[in-house]
Amino acid sequence: MLRQFTAGLLATAAFLALVPASAQENGSADDLGVMSISLSDVVKPTLGFQGALQGAGTPNQAGIGGFLPLSVGDNSVFFADVLANANFADYGNDSSIINTKVAGTTISTSSRLGYRWLNGDRSWMYGLNAGYDSRPMNTGGTDTGIPTFGTEQSAFFQQVAVNAEAVSNDWNFNAYALISIGDTEQRLNWFYQGGALDTYGLDVGYFITPVLNASVGYYYQNGDLGTADGSGVLGRVAYEISSGLTAGVNISYDEAFETRVSADLKVRFGGPSTTSQRKDVQQQSVINALTSTPSNRDVRVHDRCLEGPPIWKVCP
Repeated sequence: MLRQFTAGLLATAAFLALVPASAQENGSADDLGVMSISLSDVVKPTLGFQGALQGAGTPNQAGIGGFLPLSVGDNSVFFADVLANANFADYGNDSSIINTKVAGTTISTSSRLGYRWLNGDRSWMYGLNAGYDSRPMNTGGTDTGIPTFGTEQSAFFQQVAVNAEAVSNDWNFNAYALISIGDTEQRLNWFYQGGALDTYGLDVGYFITPVLNASVGYYYQNGDLGTADGSGVLGRVAYEISSGLTAGVNISYDEAFETRVSADLKVRFGGPSTTSQRKDVQQQSVINALTSTPSNRDVRVHDRCLEGPPIWKVCP
């Protein structure tokens, strides 16, 4: 399946490369106002903070992150992007992974290496990135009323990720694969086990204004011995409040997690050195995308009832 999806992802990237052929007819590079921008002046390191509320298999979290351009060309950038987040307990009696409540504080990490480039008239930005994500997880009680009798255990999940993206001043496309590795199924307590999910998806977004983006997406997830397998849909609205400060609201639905709503906030410092350059970049989604933080960085986890002895145990 991985080989088939990798081939599909490359095909998607090739398709996205063909998308702007018709879009370019709507305006020249001069109309877009990007040809005079020097990437060496605006593609700079950034550092800041990010936070998010729990979602479909993802935790409440807050941490630090940074974007580092390793090489900047006339129309391209080779970059690294790293995050470290403190993961917090689930709120209330609502488990982010279905039944078992996430507890305590752990530190998750995410790293990406990528290459982004502009087409000839800078009307589209294309990109590929890949990396590794880790998620240690402490567990507490359950939201099903089943007592754990002090059998709570910690778990550690990992994944590799690959992403293909295309961005214009109007549209943005993002195809991704999150593939769990290592010990993907781990016991959480005497009754439940957790599993990292493989997730494959495509998001399509539209810039309502240069600072307001709305997107819809489709994803397929599988894992946790097949109990979470199936398709899902999601929507997102993101607003860049000021240069480097972005807030977003997300809603998703699939049969395993049902409807989940979450919100996130990101602030980044650095980037272009002058106010006029920052305004130019903020108004040009194509250029702004060159230094944007790659998305889909969380290891998604789902839990289910353990099978087998004791024979009197019945899954709810």
